[in-house]
Amino acid sequence: MIASLRLFAFVFLALGSALAVPTQARAADEPVYELRTYSTLPGKLDALLARFRDHTCKLFEKHGMVNVGYWVPLDAKDGAGDKLVYLLQHKSREAAAASWKTFGADPVWVAARTASEAAGKIVAKVESVFLTVADYSPAHGKTAAKGAANRVFELRTYTTPAGKLASLDARFRNYTIERFMKHDMTNVIYLHPMDADKGAGQTLVYLMAYPTREAATASWAAFRADPIWVKAKSDSEKGGPLTTKVESMFLTPTDFSQMK
Repeated sequence: MIASLRLFAFVFLALGSALAVPTQARAADEPVYELRTYSTLPGKLDALLARFRDHTCKLFEKHGMVNVGYWVPLDAKDGAGDKLVYLLQHKSREAAAASWKTFGADPVWVAARTASEAAGKIVAKVESVFLTVADYSPAHGKTAAKGAANRVFELRTYTTPAGKLASLDARFRNYTIERFMKHDMTNVIYLHPMDADKGAGQTLVYLMAYPTREAATASWAAFRADPIWVKAKSDSEKGGPLTTKVESMFLTPTDFSQMK
């Protein structure tokens, strides 16, 4: 009992001091990421996936973009059957703009797009969010080959009240990530949006991986019941909740995804 109390005290002293530490600024040589979501017209997802599989991914690499991973949602509420979600890495925001410009003008891409749309337009909507890596995030390359093939992924987005993002980051940095690992959840990457209209300063976006959907359910149940987590959450929110909105999307990797 005394040992447990000492462990609680240590965790919360560390957490409390960490909350005062601001999120570190992005180093000039750190890459930026781009999370893109394509919504297709009804019945067109297979055509879009074929275009990425046969042409787009290779052309991205040709023009200096790194393919991190490609996924489709598992649930109808998230657009299963008509949505593709993928993550790219760029050397910088300026490099991203240059890569997209040369990619768009590439005659191989123009021909591929034209041929794929011979029977009609494929994509109804494109969403793009540029992000920087949180200072506590694992490098995505270190997790790409871990675990069983075709893991289940979960994309989570947390929106915070004004001024609370640093506190949420501190909780993840010093506590949450470790508890996730304890409950067999793989931390893939943690990111922050760069632009105000995409939630900069008030948003955390992160990607998790699990062996199966059932394993994810079991892991979350164990995590939420973890007495150390329950106490940590309570102590960290004495000044008010750290999130106003939590969104979750379960994903499965495409056959051509680099991360599975």
